[in-house]
Amino acid sequence: MSCKILDLHGNWLLRNKNNTIQVAATLPGDTFSALISAGKMADPYWADQEMAAQWAGREDWIYEREFTVDAEFLQSGDVSLYAESLDTIATIRINGQYHATSRNAFVAHRFPVRNLLHEGLNRIEIEFASPERAAKEEAARLAYPIPYTEFPVQSPHRNLIRKAQCHGGWDWGPCLMVSGATGRLELVAETTASIDYVYTTQHHTDSRVEVTVICELTSHTSSDGNLEIILDGQTFQIPVQFRPGPVTVQHTVVISQPKLWWPNGFGSQTLYPLTVRLSNSEVHKKVGLRTIRVVNEEDAHGLSLVFEVNGVPVFCKGANWIPTDALPQRQTREVMEDLLSSAVAAHMNMIRVWGGGQYESDAFYEMCDEKGLMIWHDFMFSCALYPASPAFLADVRAEVIHQVKRLRNHACIALWCGNNESVGALSWFEPSRKNRDRYVIDYDRLNEGVLGDEVRRLDPERVFWPSSPCGGPGDFSDCWHTDNRGDMHFWAVWHEGKPFETYLEIKPRFCSEFGYQSFPSLDTIRTYAPEEEWNVTAPIMEHHQRNPGGNTRITENFGRYFRIPDGFENFVYLSQVQQGIAIKMAVEHWRRLRPVCMGALYWQLNDLWPVCSWSSLEYGGKWKLLHHMARRFFDPLLVSIHQDKAGAVEIWATSDRLQPVEATVHVRVISLTGEVLKDERFSQTLAAGSATLLRAHTVQELAPQPSGAFLYVETFVEDRVLRNEHFFTTFKAMPLPKAKVAHHVREDLHRISVSLQTDLPALWVTLNADGIPGEFDDNCFTLISGEPRILHFTPKHGTSVDLAQFKEKLRVRHLRETYR
Repeated sequence: MSCKILDLHGNWLLRNKNNTIQVAATLPGDTFSALISAGKMADPYWADQEMAAQWAGREDWIYEREFTVDAEFLQSGDVSLYAESLDTIATIRINGQYHATSRNAFVAHRFPVRNLLHEGLNRIEIEFASPERAAKEEAARLAYPIPYTEFPVQSPHRNLIRKAQCHGGWDWGPCLMVSGATGRLELVAETTASIDYVYTTQHHTDSRVEVTVICELTSHTSSDGNLEIILDGQTFQIPVQFRPGPVTVQHTVVISQPKLWWPNGFGSQTLYPLTVRLSNSEVHKKVGLRTIRVVNEEDAHGLSLVFEVNGVPVFCKGANWIPTDALPQRQTREVMEDLLSSAVAAHMNMIRVWGGGQYESDAFYEMCDEKGLMIWHDFMFSCALYPASPAFLADVRAEVIHQVKRLRNHACIALWCGNNESVGALSWFEPSRKNRDRYVIDYDRLNEGVLGDEVRRLDPERVFWPSSPCGGPGDFSDCWHTDNRGDMHFWAVWHEGKPFETYLEIKPRFCSEFGYQSFPSLDTIRTYAPEEEWNVTAPIMEHHQRNPGGNTRITENFGRYFRIPDGFENFVYLSQVQQGIAIKMAVEHWRRLRPVCMGALYWQLNDLWPVCSWSSLEYGGKWKLLHHMARRFFDPLLVSIHQDKAGAVEIWATSDRLQPVEATVHVRVISLTGEVLKDERFSQTLAAGSATLLRAHTVQELAPQPSGAFLYVETFVEDRVLRNEHFFTTFKAMPLPKAKVAHHVREDLHRISVSLQTDLPALWVTLNADGIPGEFDDNCFTLISGEPRILHFTPKHGTSVDLAQFKEKLRVRHLRETYR
């Protein structure tokens, strides 16, 4: 038995179908990236050049190249073309002969091509039909309309073809209808059989785990042979009778005294290497031993949603994930690594792969396994209705079968979810409101008849969650407004313009979407807007704001909480402070509600182009101030403050730890002149997995003049100091002092240290080294007079920073400086 691979990655020629444009291109890659590299298209991320790039999504494009095949390769067995992802309507020709067509970017194909090849030079062409035209043609064939959510810049009817839905525009993303090939693209010659999928099941007992390794093969011949399985240092030779067609081989391996896989913050992420070998064809996997139980039960508070990992209830902390870039060729492993590492640094233990994006590369899931990031995984349907024709359902069925078999072995996959907001979409559009039965039947045929059935068949160990949001299997409550059933999307604060305090009125069982926007930093704004456009209502600023009314909403809320800032730089800074305060208020409150609430995933973690959005990580990976706050409000140990409308003030401790923790809590009320008005210090045992009320007061007890003081809490635990603050009234009502914050910069090993001190209390002190990639170990905090702080700056990607340049670029800002 043997396996030979001819890799087709590398240099190709890209041309449009009428041959007016020819450019060099690379695969894996996409049409827009090739045109940009060749100078045929300006970068669509700059200014409003996206609009001038729309023509490329309306063209048919052909990738072509030559390759050489020797006699030995042709004689070595069955030869197939393996294409992991063709985006989207692709026709393949080899040596001028039509071979096959693909219509789904989310399905891998193995096309037999032996009879089309000859010894020596061969030519392959992959023609991609215009995805925009293909979607319109599908719409013209419909017997009745299939509605979708419309966006300011969009490609219509994207819901009718199986590609990343956000390629056609979203309320945070551009409309760039790319075509191309990502993932593996290769010719494979195999004598006996190919290894299609390898995955495992687990049976846990007190001191051992039975791991059943399942291998799905495609046999090309009739013969006898062996399949080798290596797991936990044990090697097994499994006899196999090969017959043409599919062959499934499985073997159970017992692992004694297993080391379990845990989410980030709960333990180690032990992964057992697994190798499956068929002659010189090998597949390598890593197996994380763990149990995940989704508790979705009626109780005194409604219908629960709790993830129990290895028997431990986990409060899920994290954010929603979208593709790392609108241009697939820019979606690199390094970018993913940076974003996921930032999630871990902020104590996240779950991310939600959102249904308007894509199934990610193998590297993404491997990194989530390694970093302890559980994944709530949507299937790729979002904010729209979808066809239920036999052809469409068959295409989706193939997609689900492939993706579930590809991904189910990963320890990080915690739940499969049918879609994002498609249940709600049934009531969004006039056609579905007028003929609801028709569209509900279509929805059910797709969601339960295909997605749900295949998940229950292929991966019965995991829950199929019908939609996000919903109450759970069989429950389709209005989980935008009903807060006691399953997972909730709570958007009243942003989309309805309600005050931040509205978060305090909500008691979700699990909030899987909520968010508030901010502008990216000036570092990022410089990458898409010339300085003459640095104004919130300037055309380019509005072009890079895709949510209608978004910039107005940010500005209006300034008036609710803050004094209006002077100048664009202060506007940008204050937008990020405001965003952080909004999400902080929600998360801290919901963590105080545990075990009633057991999850908070904000929208969204990352951006796929430079834009004003809900993200906490800017395009390029720079941390917004929200992400720095998230590192504090997602800390496994949190002391937070709640003030209700009646003026009651409560101090709470929340612990995600598996064991009790001893803490010392120092509570002070400090005036705006720095005077300590009240001072209390006490010790407290923080119970494992708990939320505990520590102290209860009233505003009048603590601060008879609420606008002139604030509450400052330090918690000393495990050789760390955790800090938090609470303001009794709005910032605009507080006569903030003109604090003078002094700083001193010095080199400290491979990083830079900045010491800070202030003469008067300074709120939301923020440091930024303009144009220098890297992050401080804390940012956007309250600085107390007489209590210096030392921060450390770590450059990104291990680069060195010139100290003199850093001093020149460093800017320290606080709230009082934003207005006259």
